Amino acid sequence: MSLRVVVVDDSGFFRRRIVEILNADVGIEVVGTAANGQEAIEVVKQLNPDVVTMDIEMPVMDGITAVRRIMAESPRPILMFSTLTTEGAKATLDALDAGAMDFLPKRFSEMAADEDSAKILLRRRVRALGRARLIRPTAAPLTERSASAPSSTPILTARALAAAAPRLSPSTTPVRNLRAVLIGTSTGGPVALQEVLKGLPKNFPLPIILVQHMPASFTPAFAERLNNLCQITVKEAATGDVLKPGSALLAPGGVQLLIEGGAQQRIRIEDSPPGTIYKPSVDITFKSAVGALRSQVLAIVLTGMGADGREGTRALKANGAHVWAQDAASCVVFGMPAAVIDAGLADQILPLKEVGPALLKGFC
Repeated sequence: MSLRVVVVDDSGFFRRRIVEILNADVGIEVVGTAANGQEAIEVVKQLNPDVVTMDIEMPVMDGITAVRRIMAESPRPILMFSTLTTEGAKATLDALDAGAMDFLPKRFSEMAADEDSAKILLRRRVRALGRARLIRPTAAPLTERSASAPSSTPILTARALAAAAPRLSPSTTPVRNLRAVLIGTSTGGPVALQEVLKGLPKNFPLPIILVQHMPASFTPAFAERLNNLCQITVKEAATGDVLKPGSALLAPGGVQLLIEGGAQQRIRIEDSPPGTIYKPSVDITFKSAVGALRSQVLAIVLTGMGADGREGTRALKANGAHVWAQDAASCVVFGMPAAVIDAGLADQILPLKEVGPALLKGFC
């Protein structure tokens, strides 16, 4: 059975283009379109699609409002199309907070190196969302400070491992004498990171490095939002930044974050090696931590498509680091954690809602 999709955009040209691209995949069928958010709500109710693609700026009703209504009345995976601007970043983050699961640039030239690759990426992301789980973490909106890719099809062995994995017991977990927490994530990551970080106290005793697949124009806005939500300090990382307790550094989009050793661990930001798919890449950041931090690392891999993070985790694990992975049931897309679990690298497999409390119990 084909994946049923509704395409929503106020531009007739863009709607036709997306319909043509998606319908070229024998496993995808565009069953309807809409020109604004109000139409989208009605079309989704009538046609019951598996996935919706949604523009943000539209007349009558904007995409963010439409996402909020759809997720309240007839929830399903929604892919946003966004402009890669500061305002576009803020709006996209609002849409993700409202319930959208993923986003892509509206310009194909910003989506991939060439048009054919962009078309493949779009189809892949839509197919992945068709398999995604409708799970929204119970977290505060990303608005104010709180007091408190490759196929991602899950592998059966990963599901079995996740179901049988031991639950975290802070009294028995051998996570001690650490110098940093590293977290890697992709699809579903913005809300997942919010869920993990929101409850950490200002005096959390370890520095945290965050690697989220995200464009360069989005990471400053995302870091600012996390900083407004969390008690710990969150900022977009820059070359020369020192790893400090109670502080999280977010890898900038479009480049790579490396951790350098020495008397103080510092950040170096550099361009990606030729052929690098993910910018930033969890693998590249995790591997850099091997030389700088050796075994004194807790690496956490959260929801996301593909397998980025597996090889970096393998390198850390070989040097004695500890690894946690998000479980299948709480992932939006069980790709990255599944890759780590299937490789036998996860020391603990946790539901998303337990990751933050586990950090508190283990280190506070």
